[in-house]
This record gives sequence, structure tokens and C-alpha cells, in this order.
Amino acid sequence: MKQRGFTLIELMIVVAIIGILAAIAIPAYQDYTIRAKVSEGLVLASPAKTGVAEYYVSEGSMPTNNTQAGVAAPTEITGDYTASIDIGTAGLITITYNGVESKISQETVTLTPSTSAGSVNFTCATGTTNPIETRYLPPECRP
Repeated sequence: MKQRGFTLIELMIVVAIIGILAAIAIPAYQDYTIRAKVSEGLVLASPAKTGVAEYYVSEGSMPTNNTQAGVAAPTEITGDYTASIDIGTAGLITITYNGVESKISQETVTLTPSTSAGSVNFTCATGTTNPIETRYLPPECRP
């Protein structure tokens, strides 16, 4: 009777290959998931961006708080990973992340408005007080 199957060496090679692939893929996937969590704050900031732009168009200056921009209070604009969206001086929008994800806990992303030919554009950057690592920022926020 003839034996069939894999030898121990062949099985060990397959396990080694799977281990190498896992060692490469898992850290990349973790960075991707954290980047998706940071993106949540940018999506939640869309109404604030619209509010800042509308205020500028109607008043000729930037709002200094959420109320002037016509959006909810900072702590009312929240998500699974976002603690608040705050509009400050000169229309600066600050996105603060909550403690659910330790890599971005209490860290911030800022959206700075600028005007050009009557339109309002926003520049995304990591906050100065609690910056988020560049590798976790979405492409539009990387320096």
C-alpha cells in the first residue's frame, strides 16, 4: 500500500510562509483601521465646514463658535471614535477623538479655512496640542 500526503518539511515550509505573510499584513491592516477611525471625524465635520462657508458668504467674516456657524454644540457632534467637533476663532474646526482607540485618544485634527475669490477652502492638519501620527492621517491631511 502506497502512502500519500505531505512530508513534515513541506508542512513546515507552508507554516513559515503563512507566518511571514501574517507578520507583514497585520500591522498594515491595523494602520488602515485606525486611519478609517480618523476619517470618521472628517465626515462628521462636513456640516461644520458647510456652516463656516455659509457664515462667511453671508456675513463676510468667519464664525467664532458652533452657534454662529449654525451647527450643534461641540459635544453633541460625536461618533464612535469622535468626541467633539468645535469651531473656534477664525472658523478653525477642531476634531477631537475619544478614548475608544488608544492610538488617537484625545488627539486632534484641525481644518483651517481660507478664502479665495469668494469661496472657502479648508486645509487639514494634525492638531498642535495633541497631534495624530502622520501614518494614521487620511491622504488629504498628510503634510
